Formats: sequence, C-alpha cells, structure tokens
Amino acid sequence: MTKRVVVLAGDGIGPEIIAEAVKVLNVLQQRAGLAIHTEAALVGGAAIDVTGYPLPKETLDLAQKADAVLLGAVGGYQWEHLDIRIRPEKGLLGLRAGLDLFANLRPVVLFPQLRHASTLKAKVVAGLDILIVRELIGGIYFGQPRGIRTLANGERQGYNTLVYSESEIERVAHVAFALAQKRSKRLCSVDKANVLEATELWREVVTRVGKDYPDVSLSHLYVDNAAMQLVRAPKQFDVMLTTNLFGDILSDLASMLSGSIGMLPSASLDKNNKGLYEPIHGSAPDIAGQNKANPLATILSVAMMLRHSLNEAAMADQIEQAVSDVLSQGIRTADICQAGETPVSTSAMGDAVVAALAAGLE
Repeated sequence: MTKRVVVLAGDGIGPEIIAEAVKVLNVLQQRAGLAIHTEAALVGGAAIDVTGYPLPKETLDLAQKADAVLLGAVGGYQWEHLDIRIRPEKGLLGLRAGLDLFANLRPVVLFPQLRHASTLKAKVVAGLDILIVRELIGGIYFGQPRGIRTLANGERQGYNTLVYSESEIERVAHVAFALAQKRSKRLCSVDKANVLEATELWREVVTRVGKDYPDVSLSHLYVDNAAMQLVRAPKQFDVMLTTNLFGDILSDLASMLSGSIGMLPSASLDKNNKGLYEPIHGSAPDIAGQNKANPLATILSVAMMLRHSLNEAAMADQIEQAVSDVLSQGIRTADICQAGETPVSTSAMGDAVVAALAAGLE
C-alpha cells in the first residue's frame, strides 16, 4: 500500500536540507521499491507570507490525513516583529498539538568518525548512544493561563503555567519504558521535583508506571544535575525521559556531544506511531540560501520516519549506513570540519549520501 508523506520545507535553511532528504526518498523509490506519495505544503513564515497564518488549515488537513510528515525548519528574523500568537513557531506547535504528537524521540549518537568533532574529549564521548524522550504537547509551552498583563502599579508582568496531568505523564512514560526495553533497559527520568509540584507529580507517576516494566532500571535526576552529568559522564545514560521544556534544553545541550546539532534527527509520535520528523536544529537564517547547512540530521530523520511510521526498518538501516560511509570518506560540512579539512556544500553532502545509498542498494 502506498503511504502518504507530507513534506514541509518551511523557512531558512529548511528548503535546502529538505531538498537533500527528498533526493534520498527518490533513490529508495526508484531502486528499493519504496511505495510513497509525497505532497508539499506551507508552514511557518513561508505560510504567513502567503496566507497570513503559520499553519494554514489546508496544511493541517493534509498532515492529519498523511502517514507521516517531514519538516525542515520554521522561523526567521523577518517574522520576529509579529505578535507571538502568529509567529512561525506557532505553526510547529500547532502541528504537534493538531496531530497529538505527545512523544518526541531525540537520539544522540556519536558516529565514531566524528569523535574528535565533539566539544568533549574523545574518550568521554566515544560510543555515545542516548535516546531522549521528551513530552511534547503539555507543560509550560501549552499551559494556560499565559500572557503579558499590567499590574495595578502599572508594571507589566509576563506569566506562563507549567501543568501536567497524570494521563499526560503516563502515556509518554509508557513510550519511554517500552523503548528502554529494546535498548539497555535503563531509564533516567529528569524533573525538578524538589521545587516544582508539577514535576513532583511527574516523578510519582513515572515511578508508578515503572512497576509495569520490572526489567527496566529506573533512576531520577533533577534537571540541573542531569545537565551537569551529560557533560561530565554522558555514557551513563541510555534513555532519558523528561518534560517539554527540560527536554528541549537538554537535547540541544546533548547535541554538542555528537559533534554538531546538524547531526541530530527527531521523531514526534502519536499513539499509533504516526509521526512528524525533523532535525532538531532551527532555521539558521544567518546561513540560509548559502548552501552551507548540514543536511545529515534531516536525512537521518528520514531514516527515523521509515523505521517508526512507514515500517521500513531495513531501508532506515541502509540510510544510516550510507551516512556512516560518507563520514568514513572524510566528507564534511562546515559544522563538523576539523583543522585541515575542506567543507562541502549542503547539496554535495546530499549527493554523497545518495551515491553511497545507491551503491549499497546494488
């Protein structure tokens, strides 16, 4: 059966990196029999420029009917003057909420070829393989009430609400424990239960859910300690489970362990494993249109899409092997270059992965 994939290039470097991911999909269609139909749509600033809204109804409708969504990035300097309620980022948040994508998977894997590109010593990060599971549609990003108000004394005050229900915590905890069972059977839940009641409940519920997975070793860390431990001894972690805000911050921190944020893909899943797939980096407007961006996180997001939503695990493995092969050839974009290495362009990196993938499919 042909699967439907909606492709959202978005803003900034989004169109450039998505173009390379589409090349990979085309090779799999032509040489491996991947049965998909792709359809492009607008989101973010690109959608605002055409429709006035960051998430047009047409885009959300397409995404809801699709089997998976592939996204580049949203945002840019030219839209920062807009009211926060209609900025490009609201398009991404709207997709997550509109598709009920509550579980965000962010693998942090250091390819051995890039062990010297990490900001930490090679011996600290060699063999790194962490999976961060982030609750994605609750917490302070979505909590109500929120806004900016004027107090009686005339001073303005910004306020946001951190709120989690038991059911929200339970469902993402089950995802994380199930994933831990398939890995090294270790899960660390990250919270701030010593000062935040919402995460006191988080710890209580995660502990309760853990009783359904007696083969998984569960530990807890406060978020400040977890950040320190990621830098001090990152290989102590296997699966990390945390809230929306903490997961956003910790996964970006962890990205530097892998050599570059340009190397990290992500999957955002609903209860049926339908997903939105995107690199964790932003739109990088400072280099947009310059053919400099690293497309590997987006290409690796395609691999995650094949594995989690399209049931094509073998093809996912082939993409990841192709990326590894290209890195073994010494091909690097600027963000992962070391002294003496010459960076290649976005399109050249994509072409190299396509060539390695095609060779592996022969």
